[in-house]
Amino acid sequence: MSATKPSTATRMDTGEDIKAMETLRLGVKHSPELREGIGVTLLLAVVASCGQIVVPIAVQQTLDRGLNGPDGPQLGYVAWLGIAAFVAIVVTSVASYAMTSRLFATSERGLATLRTKAFRHVHDLPLLTQNTERRGALVSRVTTDVDQVSQFLVFGGLIFVVSVGQIVVATVVMLLYSWELTVVVWLCFAPLFLSLRWFQQRLSAAYTVVRHQVGVLLGAISEPVVGAAVVRSYGVEGRTQQRIDDAIDSWQNAYTHAQTYTVVSFSLGGISGGLANAGVIVVGVLLGFTSDMTPGRILAFAFLVTLFVGPVQMGTQILTDAQNAIASWRRTLGILETPGDLVDPGPDGVTLPRGPIDVTFDHVSFAYPGGPPVLVDVDLRIGAGTRVAIVGETGSGKSTFAKLLTRLMDPVEGAVLLDGIDVRTIRPESLRRSVVLVPQEGFLFDDTIAANVRYGRLEATEEEITASALELGLDDWLSGLPRGLATEVGQRGELMSAGERQLVALLRAHLADPDLLVLDEATSAVDPQLEMQIGRALERLMQSRTSVTIAHRLSTAENADEVIVVDRGRVVQRGPHAQLVQESGRPYAGLHASWISQHGG
Repeated sequence: MSATKPSTATRMDTGEDIKAMETLRLGVKHSPELREGIGVTLLLAVVASCGQIVVPIAVQQTLDRGLNGPDGPQLGYVAWLGIAAFVAIVVTSVASYAMTSRLFATSERGLATLRTKAFRHVHDLPLLTQNTERRGALVSRVTTDVDQVSQFLVFGGLIFVVSVGQIVVATVVMLLYSWELTVVVWLCFAPLFLSLRWFQQRLSAAYTVVRHQVGVLLGAISEPVVGAAVVRSYGVEGRTQQRIDDAIDSWQNAYTHAQTYTVVSFSLGGISGGLANAGVIVVGVLLGFTSDMTPGRILAFAFLVTLFVGPVQMGTQILTDAQNAIASWRRTLGILETPGDLVDPGPDGVTLPRGPIDVTFDHVSFAYPGGPPVLVDVDLRIGAGTRVAIVGETGSGKSTFAKLLTRLMDPVEGAVLLDGIDVRTIRPESLRRSVVLVPQEGFLFDDTIAANVRYGRLEATEEEITASALELGLDDWLSGLPRGLATEVGQRGELMSAGERQLVALLRAHLADPDLLVLDEATSAVDPQLEMQIGRALERLMQSRTSVTIAHRLSTAENADEVIVVDRGRVVQRGPHAQLVQESGRPYAGLHASWISQHGG
């Protein structure tokens, strides 16, 4: 079995190249709520737009018929016009309010769906993509990028709908009054309209850079915050500040460049509006000498030009917001359109039987996209209930072995079998219940010990957690903590020592009760005084289950039932420690000698 997978990091970047209309199509596809009730919302927008022309018409009718009519002033007619205008304005306001409320509600529902999908899909992305993408940049795709889309849809989208309707309605009414003046207005705005496509392309490229720089900036800020202890310990505050300053400068330059196009387009709108007003007055007066153009029509036309100019000028700002939002939308969709590297077998997946697991690597090979082989034709079997230690030089492929075994990645060739079942066909919930990985440094969330331990089994009670701690011999340690299971661990567990974090990780793994336990040398980064306690906990944890340990210490290999030696991605030796250490000239004997020399026997 083989597969060729393109770089998923590259595929995620292709989100930057999605065209505007394709972006909108994909956005609506992933947020179907945006289509809900769109017909009613557009109808309300039409009503709100039509209401804008009431005042110009009322002014024209008041001048030409109410005050300057052939029968003299008609105050009753003027009063009725005032009442009609008031009613129209009230109706327009109600329609505008209803449209705004509907647009706000549907936009936020749709974007909540988009944010949830993007966040969930981040966990489905290949580990390589997660590791190569800056954490700040990845988080910005789910947070600030979606916020930009939200701001545009709720405010820019609203103004866009009303503005387009207002321009259309104003144009229709202007044509009814005078096609000549309507042509004058449109000729004044023609250069701006013809250049919009050019501005759209430049703004799209510019704001794509802006959104990228936002991710870089968040990454530059978040890294030294998380690594504050390292920054202070080595006195590199100046270098760190310089990196942040450079990121801020890059963002500022990108944003300033993008805003330049906005300023130019907005200025063109203002110039076009001024020319249109002047043209209407001049041409309108000239038409007054040769046609039936009345003062009321000219004044109404001036109002209509104002209704025309405002939306056009606002449209230039909307264009800016739209390109910013589309750039953000692209980045978020780039995550959703990047397929996960682990295919869920779905309802046809197999459920693993409980009990110690038999492990088989059936001619497994693995290489990262574009890189050299990390594991090459690994063919081995680990019996159920066996304790195995994987040893080898740094970069030999040990950690990749563990990731394939726990299906954090899939092999490029061959298959990993658990109890004779390909891991790719096992239901995810069954696999995670039966196989647990304890990393070298147990990650803790900003919560209590009890909450962190429950990640092993979410429904576990405090009594069950306490019983689990007793079985591992950790009850004395727990009772010695200020608040026991209610003790807060801080962000990333920083309120606890490395050894205590590892104890919580072991307790979490024990509560999960796996059938296959994979450990990345759980005693390699602990406090010396806790090493024996952790060792005893590990001994109890590994009882009655298959265990595979990525060994960094001699004692781990010595206590294993079998040692598997990996060198340059290949299994070169396997057998009990006592046997392998006697095979002089072989890799394990060299590793053993190195351990002895480093740790003094």
